Amino acid sequence: MLADDSIDVKKPSLFDKLYEIVKEFSRVDKKYIEPQHYNYTVMLQNTNTYESYTLRNKEGQEIVLSPEPSVKIGPYVGWRWLVLGYTIDVSHLFESHHKQDWDISLYSNQVGIDLFYRKTGNDYKVRRAYLGDNISTDNLRNVPFGGFNASIKGFNLYYILNHKRFSYPAAFNQSTCQKISCGSPLVGIGYTKHSLSIDAEKLYGLIESRLGYDSSKLNMDSSLVAAKVNYTDFSVSGGYAYNWVFAKNWVAAASLSLAIGHKRSTGDMEHDGFRLRDFSFRNFNLDGVGRFGMVWNNTRWYAGWSAILHSYSYRKSQFSTNSVFGSLNIYFGYNFGNR
Repeated sequence: MLADDSIDVKKPSLFDKLYEIVKEFSRVDKKYIEPQHYNYTVMLQNTNTYESYTLRNKEGQEIVLSPEPSVKIGPYVGWRWLVLGYTIDVSHLFESHHKQDWDISLYSNQVGIDLFYRKTGNDYKVRRAYLGDNISTDNLRNVPFGGFNASIKGFNLYYILNHKRFSYPAAFNQSTCQKISCGSPLVGIGYTKHSLSIDAEKLYGLIESRLGYDSSKLNMDSSLVAAKVNYTDFSVSGGYAYNWVFAKNWVAAASLSLAIGHKRSTGDMEHDGFRLRDFSFRNFNLDGVGRFGMVWNNTRWYAGWSAILHSYSYRKSQFSTNSVFGSLNIYFGYNFGNR
């Protein structure tokens, strides 16, 4: 009787296959990137946010509005790639400004995503205005204006082509360390939904009280002073990122992505009792996202700063707007719990 020498090889389960796919996202060239050696982290972070809106009509009249920057501070705790925290807005502790905003950025070696939501409060100020060549608007600068409302929500998803040697996490979530300077092309997609409106009566009243002009004689186009616009933006982006290792345990990072955004928008403009509803269009505009940072990381302790800046533009012959918002994070943290 012959012995059966065959070996029963167990086929990998679906879970095993999924686990291998997930692991592939963290595989790196260790000559260039030092992997994370710890499971847990604690961190103290200061977050400073900024936003600005520029409104412009076909006559060239322009208003720039922005609130005072928000300053937040709070603790964070993390397990591997998941980091959660809570910050307190110390710049508005005793004020009721009704502002809502959050930003979440997740980075792996191959893929990154930015999620964001912002809704304005009532603390906007006129930073700059142009109403005509012979009209001085100095008295409008930094004057509070409560007649503006805006919101934006969306995401940016991008893929890092040279992910084996270039590490986004090394620069922006401190979970790995870049050992040799390296860069990578980026490709991505994005979606945002924008909404903004400006109250004409409040703006006219502000101009008359601060400048002493009869607003009816300024020939202000209704598309600037009584605009209500809602639009969605679908975009495809491309860019480049680079990590510069200029000293042991140090890295300086910069990346820029430019996107071609396809806008679909509807708006109303109301003036002198007439309402124009035929203000829908499809158009392409250029948007951008910039990321910058500097980190010191010896794998156990780390400290540094990072900044992200978004810019979105929307243009029509009778009205255009450019919105810019971003945040600057300054942090200090400690890793523990060996893997």
